[in-house]
Amino acid sequence: MEAILIGFMGSGKTTVGRLLADQLMTQHADLDDMIVDRAGQAITAIFEEHGEGYFRQLEQQTLRGALAQPGVLSTGGGTPTIPANAAILTASPVPVICLAADDATILDRVSHDTSRPLVNDLDTTALLALKHHRAPLYEAAADLVIQTDQLTPNEIVATIQDWLSQPARRTAQG
Repeated sequence: MEAILIGFMGSGKTTVGRLLADQLMTQHADLDDMIVDRAGQAITAIFEEHGEGYFRQLEQQTLRGALAQPGVLSTGGGTPTIPANAAILTASPVPVICLAADDATILDRVSHDTSRPLVNDLDTTALLALKHHRAPLYEAAADLVIQTDQLTPNEIVATIQDWLSQPARRTAQG
């Protein structure tokens, strides 16, 4: 892996991950897509039929395998909030980049997306409470945090590329 993208749902991990991979001339992998392929069913079905614990187990196994592959990895929003996953991410030599966005931006991006289990299960207040609870966990796992609200996906990619080109990037966060 050349970079790992983390952040709350709707922060732009998949969109930016694809663009970054294109710019770096490498492949893009989406951890949630990899889990779906591995399980043979949609994430919503995994949650409904097996529960979050089973999903997180699949996620951890898939994350370990993904880190051995080349490219850019976009994780699920909950990935770095699980202590074992956070340990895997922080121990990895691959740069971990957190994409952050304000509450209004997140709500605008995810409010009509029924493919996200937490959007289906939580009201706006609970969803934002979860976002605020997770924010310090994302920051703790990240080597760089980018506030994405006022940036286009291409501007975010340019910011990441500039940061990746700096030799001392792993010694000082964002």
